[in-house]
Amino acid sequence: MKKKQPNNQRITALYARLSRDDEKEGISGSIQNQRAILEKFASDNHLPNPKFFFDDGYSGVSFTRPAFMEIMELAEQGLVANLVVKDHSRLGRDRLVLGQLLEEDFVRLNVRYIAIMDNIDTANGVSDIVPMQDLFNEWHAKNTSDKVRRVMQSRGNAGIPLTTNTPFGYKKDPEDKNKWIVDEPAAEVVQQIFRMSVSGLGPTQIAKKLRSEGVLTPSEYLHSIGVNCPVKPPVYPHNWCSSTVAAILDRQEYTGDTVNFRSFRQSFKLKKRLDKPQEEWKIFPDTHPAIIDRETFALVQNLRQHRRRPTRTGIVSMFSGLLYCADCGSKLGYSATNNYKREQAFFFCSAYRGNSDVCSAHFIREKVVEELVLEGLQRLLWYIQVYEKRFAQEQMERFGLQEKKELTAKGRELEKAKQRVTEIDQLIQKSYEDMSKGLLSEERFATLTVSLETEQRQLKEAIPEMEASLEATTDKAADLQRFIERARQVTRLTELTPEIVHEFIEKIVVFKPDKVDGKRHQRVDIHYNTIGLWCAPSPEEMEKLFQEYLAGQRKKTA
Repeated sequence: MKKKQPNNQRITALYARLSRDDEKEGISGSIQNQRAILEKFASDNHLPNPKFFFDDGYSGVSFTRPAFMEIMELAEQGLVANLVVKDHSRLGRDRLVLGQLLEEDFVRLNVRYIAIMDNIDTANGVSDIVPMQDLFNEWHAKNTSDKVRRVMQSRGNAGIPLTTNTPFGYKKDPEDKNKWIVDEPAAEVVQQIFRMSVSGLGPTQIAKKLRSEGVLTPSEYLHSIGVNCPVKPPVYPHNWCSSTVAAILDRQEYTGDTVNFRSFRQSFKLKKRLDKPQEEWKIFPDTHPAIIDRETFALVQNLRQHRRRPTRTGIVSMFSGLLYCADCGSKLGYSATNNYKREQAFFFCSAYRGNSDVCSAHFIREKVVEELVLEGLQRLLWYIQVYEKRFAQEQMERFGLQEKKELTAKGRELEKAKQRVTEIDQLIQKSYEDMSKGLLSEERFATLTVSLETEQRQLKEAIPEMEASLEATTDKAADLQRFIERARQVTRLTELTPEIVHEFIEKIVVFKPDKVDGKRHQRVDIHYNTIGLWCAPSPEEMEKLFQEYLAGQRKKTA
């Protein structure tokens, strides 16, 4: 049982609080003025052992304030006799928490609570008007929060960055605080992190490498240049963590875009922010200098979608996450151990490993995949570079034959849905008129209306998805042109890198091996980004094309 302290040894806690909003009130709401009022009151009323506590810059909605929590800890130890504030709102602005404090906690802890300006003293009992006062104080906090939110929405919709602190790699322009400029030393670290990601390393491996190289963490760097940073430097120097690296890799702002409304709060009382779906973000392109080009950023996002977990030996394959089983659709797992050479590493159907009755192994060596992908890419890149116009025409014809019907069908489906939405409004209006004339019963009208409104709501929800699908289909020509331009830049491909693999390969489908004339045969389909499965010309056609190419070159030099 807690030992009760004598009253002359217990303190009188004089508590002051100042929020950011209160700073606008001037000197009357300042910490210094609150302290003077509290100390004079304690002296005039002979309250024992006065001790001053204050929280500067903390909202009254939250009670997780350092000084207030310290007072409550002392009270739990039986060391607080009185708690005095200038006015009741200084204690807080959450009526539910305040009610529990006044009616339960202070009674249980034998703490006398006094709010000087509001004439509240629990020694005389709590007036019935106090809960109403708490409600008004809470409304004040809510109204203030609403005003701040409206201001932030206005700023965000105008393309002004809403982040208080710039992303690592940027700093605020001294001439315009709403503009960002590149912080060169930090930007070099960001670029290094993206390069390591493109090379095939995951966030954990990147963090480990940065630690070993003694690279300053974002908080260490900001403190080193004298910038006030809300995050304390790590206890151990250069202690990068994978979550910091992942957050950097995910930030679209590095491409030069401003991204607003990423998160929201469910209530003005809750400080925790929740992530919004990406489609609800407000994105303003090219508002500041880019640190990472868009192609590299898109490549990294693609790599992170196919997250490659290292084996127990720490080995990661550049093909991990790209191989799929042709029969069950599962991803192929990667296996590499220290018991054999890297050349023996292989992929296998993950569904088969979990249950051999579901599928077969679809076993294939990593070196075989590498040989097939390298040869396929060499053929494709050579063909594009030599016969670019022919390749583009072939792909457009293939897209046209295959997707012209899809595009037309999607357009008709979208137009039909929009017409039906309008038609439903007319049907509801006509049904209402029939009911008014006595041609339709109220019960029948209600049933019909519910059915039609349900159908209309479902159509309205489906229309944005249909429009997005239609827009994606029409963008294929632009995607194809970008694919050709990138292929043109790869002049000589002698070996594969993770960057090349993930830039050009969408997926690799592995079929079950068969035995023909006692020999093992296995089909592997390589699907390329943008163009899908590409059927290379036959060896005879390639030879003919190559001879035509040589003849053309000889004519040029003649």
